[in-house]
Amino acid sequence: MDPIVTAAGKIFVFSALRYFALAGIPFVLFYLLMPTKLNRFKIQQKLASKKDFLREIWYSMQSTLVFTIITIVLLFTPLRQYTMIYSQLSDFPLWYIGVSVVLSLIVHDTYFYWMHRIMHHKKLFKLTHVVHHESTNPSPWTSYSFHFAEAIIEGGVLVVIACLMPLHPLSILLFTISGFVINVYGHLGYEIMPRWFRHSWAFEVFNTSVHHNLHHKKFRGNYGLYFRVWDRTMGTEHPDYVKEFDRLQAARFGEPVSA
Repeated sequence: MDPIVTAAGKIFVFSALRYFALAGIPFVLFYLLMPTKLNRFKIQQKLASKKDFLREIWYSMQSTLVFTIITIVLLFTPLRQYTMIYSQLSDFPLWYIGVSVVLSLIVHDTYFYWMHRIMHHKKLFKLTHVVHHESTNPSPWTSYSFHFAEAIIEGGVLVVIACLMPLHPLSILLFTISGFVINVYGHLGYEIMPRWFRHSWAFEVFNTSVHHNLHHKKFRGNYGLYFRVWDRTMGTEHPDYVKEFDRLQAARFGEPVSA
């Protein structure tokens, strides 16, 4: 069998298993095992249906296939020579692995913000992004639920990053895992941030599950992925975000958490 086909099969299986593990574990915990006990953490009280979950998983597998193809093209075809991907860990200090992952997340957030805003143009929205927004009450399964064309655009960030900075395959792996974990949290449907988070500097910088959930509910504003920075800079953060976050935290902790 062709080694590239073999590698593609392995990457797809690994990516699919990662999806079912990283999205499935919180789904089982929050939606199946302890929904009553964790009800105060729930952002929207209505429940998505089994049909919604199955649709999201189906589209997520399509997206996983697209992401696999992009990875194969970058790592195992002649196009790799046009990237800055390196093979030997000794080519850069070991600490650079962590730095490159953090920088990749920052680049991804910028890429995602502007791509996401463009996707919300009324013509493009109906062609592609509407698939993701069928999930008005998102769950962990929603994380990779994209139209085929949007999956290509979403996965294109890896091409951009690989051409912008030196990346070891380990960095790519850690970037995709950390990005997906954060993505699952954003679509979790439950807010799990601790009480102290609201009055810390981190609240001003990082997104929360409430932040992205509000985007799915209202269809406008809150276009950022990991950070609030672009939304706040461009004036696209939903005006109800802080109020909604405080409302939920008050329900969780029994009293208002804002001044």
